[in-house]
Amino acid sequence: MTDATRPLRVLVADDNPVIRAGLTAVLSAADDLTVVAEAEDGRAAHEAALRHRPDVILLDVRMPGVDGIAALPNLVRVAPVMMLTYSDETALVQEAVRLGAGGYLVHGEFTTQQLTEAVRDVGRGRPHFTPTATNALLAHIRGNATAHTKPELRVPRKEFTTHHLSQLQSSVGQSSQSRFQLSGREAEIMDLIASGMNNQQIAAVCFISEKTVKNHINRIFAKLHTTTRAQATAKWLGVA
Repeated sequence: MTDATRPLRVLVADDNPVIRAGLTAVLSAADDLTVVAEAEDGRAAHEAALRHRPDVILLDVRMPGVDGIAALPNLVRVAPVMMLTYSDETALVQEAVRLGAGGYLVHGEFTTQQLTEAVRDVGRGRPHFTPTATNALLAHIRGNATAHTKPELRVPRKEFTTHHLSQLQSSVGQSSQSRFQLSGREAEIMDLIASGMNNQQIAAVCFISEKTVKNHINRIFAKLHTTTRAQATAKWLGVA
């Protein structure tokens, strides 16, 4: 297998084991991505990066011990790094980019499909940011602008979402979503069910409660006229 065809090798660093497991499950479900190691803090991430030499590193900002920002300068020497975090403070985004981060995703602003595409982008050397991070960088640029700069036309937040976060869906998923009249969130959760994830992992990846996941699944089962995950997956994939 050549470098062009082998899967991108990913290191996931987050202090929350449930989030790590969820991210690993989502990324591993993609044919062109594979998780080679997990780490619970910045020090462990650096050690794992040196040992496994990943193509991309997903890095949380706030972790006990050595946090993501402290570990970032050493990690970017090994592989491109994408911050994946709840921390949306403008100063943190700007500092992460200054230290070499190739992307910054804020939880709650992306779908699982957008996450996998972001990993591919960063692995190819293309920066990837969710709307809050984009706005933080724009604020920094505007703050450094001269006083003679003409008034700026503010771009609606929605345009950044469309431009920076392209959502890729398989033809099977698209046709099934339309056929069964699932909402966007229901289709996303059905994809995760089909990939083999349990409710706890789905909740962690989608950043919703397990109760909300169960409510979505009940609605999905009703629309697909099924009672089990196996039946729902078979219908969703068009093999039943």
